[in-house]
Amino acid sequence: MTLPILYSFRRCPYAIRARMTLAYAGIAYELREVSLKNKPKEMLEISPKGTTPVMQVFKDVENSDQDSDQSFLILEESLDIMNWAIQQNDPCNWQNLTDADLAIAQQLIKTNDGEFKKALDRYKYPNRFPEQSQEFYRQQAEEVLQVLENQLQQNNFLIGDRQNLVDMAIFPFVRQFAYVNIDWFNSSPYTYLQKWLHWNETSEIFEFVMQKFPIWTPDQEKIAILR
Repeated sequence: MTLPILYSFRRCPYAIRARMTLAYAGIAYELREVSLKNKPKEMLEISPKGTTPVMQVFKDVENSDQDSDQSFLILEESLDIMNWAIQQNDPCNWQNLTDADLAIAQQLIKTNDGEFKKALDRYKYPNRFPEQSQEFYRQQAEEVLQVLENQLQQNNFLIGDRQNLVDMAIFPFVRQFAYVNIDWFNSSPYTYLQKWLHWNETSEIFEFVMQKFPIWTPDQEKIAILR
């Protein structure tokens, strides 16, 4: 069986959440760490959008659709990779959510990937967005942080009292926000969010997926990842 191939950039929050979910699901894959300044043609050939993560999953030819002439599946979005991973193996039953909890999870992720990510980019790189001050962009992001804080006042995690897919989907972005000005974040009123961030940062899964690997080249030995 050919291992799936994951094109990843170590610090990219989208790639982080994909790698964390693959680790949670115990899925082995070949890691290809890329440089965003020199993207490999092998990645661009299967995903011209040129962003990470991208996963190439090879099909079982004997059991695949005979009408299909493509022997692999391309997952170009981190959420697609995450959902694919837990469909393969879901040891803590993350998919077993009530309709109400599922609706909350979907809305939290949608807000994170939309308005929060937009404010985060402007807060992190204020020189690129001189229309407003860095504080203005931080305050925009804080509107979302307060929603997360309210969730965590009710539960240990964003939904319920155990980690779920929604935590992994959002954590890397909150972490990126926090480290723009970690002193400010640590002194902010978001005390529940601070505890949640610390728990995720010190988790075994996060430490595992943040190992450093060399930039991939076609002639290097394969790097197989299995937690």
